[in-house]
Amino acid sequence: MKLNRKKTSAGFTMVELMIAMGVTMIILYGAVAAFKDAQQTNQVITQSADMTENLRNGLNFINQDVQQAGTGIPTGGIPIPYTSNGSSTSPCGTTAPINRPVLGGKSTFPPCNSTLPAVEPGNELGPPIVAPDATTGTVQNPNSITDEITVVYSDNTSGLEAKPINQPKTVTPPNPGCPNGSLQLTGTQLTLTFDSNCVNLTAAGITIQPGDLIMLNNTLGTALVYVTSVSGQVLSFASGDPFQLNGRTDASGTVKQLMTSSSCSGAPSCFPATTATRVWMISYYLDNVSSPPYIRLVRQINFNSPTPVGETLENLQFTYNFIDGATNPANQAVVPVGNSESQIRTVNVWLGARSAYQVHKGSNQSLFARNNLMTQISLRSMAYVNKYK
Repeated sequence: MKLNRKKTSAGFTMVELMIAMGVTMIILYGAVAAFKDAQQTNQVITQSADMTENLRNGLNFINQDVQQAGTGIPTGGIPIPYTSNGSSTSPCGTTAPINRPVLGGKSTFPPCNSTLPAVEPGNELGPPIVAPDATTGTVQNPNSITDEITVVYSDNTSGLEAKPINQPKTVTPPNPGCPNGSLQLTGTQLTLTFDSNCVNLTAAGITIQPGDLIMLNNTLGTALVYVTSVSGQVLSFASGDPFQLNGRTDASGTVKQLMTSSSCSGAPSCFPATTATRVWMISYYLDNVSSPPYIRLVRQINFNSPTPVGETLENLQFTYNFIDGATNPANQAVVPVGNSESQIRTVNVWLGARSAYQVHKGSNQSLFARNNLMTQISLRSMAYVNKYK
């Protein structure tokens, strides 16, 4: 006798399949969401790390230069060409002030300055804050226009100041001097010739180039000039330089005040023993022109090409603390009336950064991440000279 048995087939019912698919989808959704969150978190952390690195790098450069401000230059600054008209308010002089490097061109240093100070504020000399998700800076919007700062200090590693250019020979104490060294003013062009036995411009470590600033000093005074050409042991300083330092005939701050008399012809014998020192003038400001839409912090030496020292930085603000023995003004964006740049003792720096691209923030939002750093820099000494070099 045959038994008829009902055959059953293994597998999932439709209900079971739907349930399994639903559970799988939930797990996948959670995994994808977790991965997306991790990716966004990593993006935020990476952008934050990049911003912090740029901020710290930029502040480190500014800190190093501001700390050196005033090293090796006269107290109160280096005399520059200036002819006063007797007024204490601008215009104070009858001749043009010297030029100052700014983004994309030139400005001028304050027209009433008869000296180039160790620290020169540049309130709102930088570009306005411009970002894809920020309002363009305007004068009416506080802190929307960025600042510039210029610092000056001597380079005592060049070796120029080892001996006076035209050091005379002496018997007591015996010193051969620098008989082949001289200064000569022909018309408006100054020429310095260094004695190779005293200062060898072609030696390793001494690289004087066109565009350098040279501070000249003797018993009659101090002047600042701009190197226009170099040929072996000879430096030339022709008029028409970017700063408008050379070839000036002002009442003070020119090479004419370093000569023995106003009637001197400009021959080598007209100059007492004179030393030369290379001077660094370093400006910091933001550049939103060279690589748009990115804004960079740049460091510019004299009028040479600026060098980027920080990327995606969109705000730069400076304030200054003055010591005058009376009111001691603090957090000043400009030099207060009755004070001078030589009374600056600390510089407050605020640097703001923006992420290179937008990052996810909140629910369905993509915005630029931002960060900032602040620091206060104390000037080592406004009148420091290294006597042990």
